[in-house]
Amino acid sequence: MLDISNKTATAYVIGVALGDGNLSNPNGRAVRLRITCDSKYPYLISKIERSIKLIAPTNKVSRINRADSAVDISCYSNDWEKLLGWKAKGGSKINQKVCVPTWIFKNKEYTQACLTGLFETDGSVYKDRKYLTVNFVTEIPSLAKCVEKMIYSLGYIASIQKLVLPDNKSKTTFRIHRKAENFIKELNIQKK
Repeated sequence: MLDISNKTATAYVIGVALGDGNLSNPNGRAVRLRITCDSKYPYLISKIERSIKLIAPTNKVSRINRADSAVDISCYSNDWEKLLGWKAKGGSKINQKVCVPTWIFKNKEYTQACLTGLFETDGSVYKDRKYLTVNFVTEIPSLAKCVEKMIYSLGYIASIQKLVLPDNKSKTTFRIHRKAENFIKELNIQKK
């Protein structure tokens, strides 16, 4: 059973799962949350692992090194589907129209934690013509709406680019140029 009493850690794990996570039920008995990270981010891998252990203290959290220089962090619990709002056997996150749970929008700290998880998995920080920029990309329209709402609720402005892909899917890119350094500090984004 998951312990979601630490709402900040829970919001962070939800953000991470929405970004680089997937659900499966390989043994037909328990749902597995798997987060895949590039092995060049050891701090992020440890942070995700610690955060999952906070909300799943009695469950085993595994770290599996893959051949393609990626690391899978996984944990089994039949509570994952209820917490995350999507199903292991429901198809892609795009088809299931995943979104951020409403309780996260009601608290600034939870919004920050969820955005941190999203930006640390599907985002980047870089210099664009000497200006610090924070970037987030998603192909999930329902998630894009949530991210836009959360960014603006914290008082930031993102430039948004929507691109229609050849397969009729879309890709939404959020770029924060103004106050990017403040955004990084406020969310404590540490992708290393």
